[in-house]
Amino acid sequence: MSFDIALMIHFDRDLINRIMPIKSENKDLYPENWMEIRERIRERAGDKCEKCGVVNHSWINRFTREICLQDEEDAIRVVCTTAHLDHDPRNCADENLRFWCQRCHNQYDVKHRKETRHTSRMKGQLEINIFDSSNV
Repeated sequence: MSFDIALMIHFDRDLINRIMPIKSENKDLYPENWMEIRERIRERAGDKCEKCGVVNHSWINRFTREICLQDEEDAIRVVCTTAHLDHDPRNCADENLRFWCQRCHNQYDVKHRKETRHTSRMKGQLEINIFDSSNV
């Protein structure tokens, strides 16, 4: 990696904010050198999903998952991202990070997202147990 690119990656937080699919309230939880960490994990993975092996930025058929041309029917572009296994963006240990395509990342996150949605919905809700005699 060239010195100019390393400087850009290290210091351009605006760049990070534009290209990372991260909720704005979580962006400050990532370390300043996140782009370097992400690049190291991408290189470790050989620029392909570490779970299913699909090549990053390739075009595949959404149903068969086979490589195809961009203009073919049902073609989608693969975009791999770096996943935190423990869902904590502060934990950037290599063993906690995986380079996964959207499908594999989403499959891994299903349970966590369900729990997060439930917790978010329950925030501020009054809970009354109608079978508890102490509520009378």
